[in-house]
Amino acid sequence: GETTDFELLKHQLSDPDIKDAQIINWLHEFRASVAYLTKELEQLVSILLKLPWLRRSREVVEEYLGFLGNLVSAQTVHLRPCLRMIVSQFVPPRITIREDDVDISDSDDDDENLSEDFNTCHRALQTVARYVPSTPQFLMPILVENFPFINKSERTLECYVHNLLRVTVYLPTLRLQILELIIEKLLKLDVSAPQQDIEDAEETANNSDSEEKATEEGLFDMEEDEERKGKKVVSSRNERMAHPLAERLDILMTILFSYIKDVCHVDGKLDINKTKDLYRDLVSVFDKLILPTHASCHVQYFMFYICSFKLGLAEAFLDHLWKKLHDPNNPSVIRQTAGSYIGSFLARAKFIPVVTVKACLDLLVNWMHKYIDNQDTGANAYCDVALHGPFYSTCQAVFYTLIFRHKQLLDGNLRKGLSYLQSLNFERIVMCQLNPLKICIPSVVNLFAAITRKYQLVFCYTIIERNNRQFIPVVRSGTGGDLVQTCTNPLDSFFPFDPYILKRSKKTIDPFYQFWEELSAEDLENLKKPIKKGTSEDEDDDFLKGETPQNDGAVGIAPNSYESNTRSPVSSIGSPPGSYVPYPQ
Repeated sequence: GETTDFELLKHQLSDPDIKDAQIINWLHEFRASVAYLTKELEQLVSILLKLPWLRRSREVVEEYLGFLGNLVSAQTVHLRPCLRMIVSQFVPPRITIREDDVDISDSDDDDENLSEDFNTCHRALQTVARYVPSTPQFLMPILVENFPFINKSERTLECYVHNLLRVTVYLPTLRLQILELIIEKLLKLDVSAPQQDIEDAEETANNSDSEEKATEEGLFDMEEDEERKGKKVVSSRNERMAHPLAERLDILMTILFSYIKDVCHVDGKLDINKTKDLYRDLVSVFDKLILPTHASCHVQYFMFYICSFKLGLAEAFLDHLWKKLHDPNNPSVIRQTAGSYIGSFLARAKFIPVVTVKACLDLLVNWMHKYIDNQDTGANAYCDVALHGPFYSTCQAVFYTLIFRHKQLLDGNLRKGLSYLQSLNFERIVMCQLNPLKICIPSVVNLFAAITRKYQLVFCYTIIERNNRQFIPVVRSGTGGDLVQTCTNPLDSFFPFDPYILKRSKKTIDPFYQFWEELSAEDLENLKKPIKKGTSEDEDDDFLKGETPQNDGAVGIAPNSYESNTRSPVSSIGSPPGSYVPYPQ
């Protein structure tokens, strides 16, 4: 019951000015009597865990690691506090800055010894894991709860994610859960920073003069610019993203990409087994988190990147998406998203050869024809997104792929290419009762119409014109069978591999990415607008309101209007205007 000496001991251990020699002596004593550090002495253990051991001499660090090993092997009751202590060191330490007599706590982002500290933390974690085999299951919840809030400084997030990925190297059983955790946080960042906002922020930053820019950044980052100047943390001005969340996302995506590369390559060579294992983990994260998320812009590119390593992986990914798409047991929205992924992936991935594109088109088009066989004469043979969503999504994927790949499909042997495209029998798809041209995004429909007309595969303009004339609201079977007015994108579809705009991580993706005829960003923007000859923006708005525009012939059918379409940068189909290719005789 005598506590005076005990209190004195606790006081000595809590002293911030404690000397190295004292720490080593005490740790030595505690290692010898570790059996007595039971649950009752929790308070003493927590003081020991708070010891500032990381910044001390080599001897202290070694003694402390030995003590940790002894402690967790003798008293597993202290496993969680030990793990918490180690994980709390995964981010730069907090330092207190005095400003106008106020103490402000901030992360010490510019510390030179950080990487050395992190190495020691990982040694400590490996030591604990070696003594207690059940470490991974206790560690995971701690990693989740310690994940920094997404508004924390970039450096804090960067260090934490980097250290999480390092853990996967020596605790492989946790890899899937850690990837899931990281990608979930990246998704939060991604959906909080829509592409339009990022582009607007970049534009504002470019337009504003440098003085305003500096103050604005100070507000966003809540860090002192002076503190950063001259330090390696600062990237060159043109590397930084103006949008604060996009900046964080960019840094973290760069780390994720380099992790994927490092895991898959051993001594610069692709290790096929390691790559397959990582691919499996990433696909399961993709299924769980990415597929159900609508309109994320950048995070999904981790699949794009790993598929670029080997064609087999890209084909496996396409096969995986195809299974999702044509399985009627999947929810319609997941099937539609899988369709969007297939179309966007086939169109944008340079590493996918024409043979694979053809194989996929065959699969998709055959399925569409079967679908038409089953539906075109039944009671449901009318245009309704709620009933036929996956079908329309597949149509859009095929049209989109054709827009990007038609030149390659026709390359070399024009006659053979044309007969292949004719064999797909687009005419039947376009003419069927389900009327896909009415549902797909107008810009895709217009480009598809221009290309198929040019190669005389199918003449879409009469149908497009009829659809424009009708202006009947698209029926969605709502409760009570109401007619619901929907907009020009009734599918609510998006293209997951639209251009990647984060400046640093973009460098990883660009070599494998098929840009739209090498157009500039403005033209890419225009691509999203319908290319109707003679239809002004206002008339588009009329369409949304359900009013009939005055000029029925909104879509130019006359050859001259077609030519002007081919000349416009929006639909630069890449051939001289009006050069019709006749059927091979």
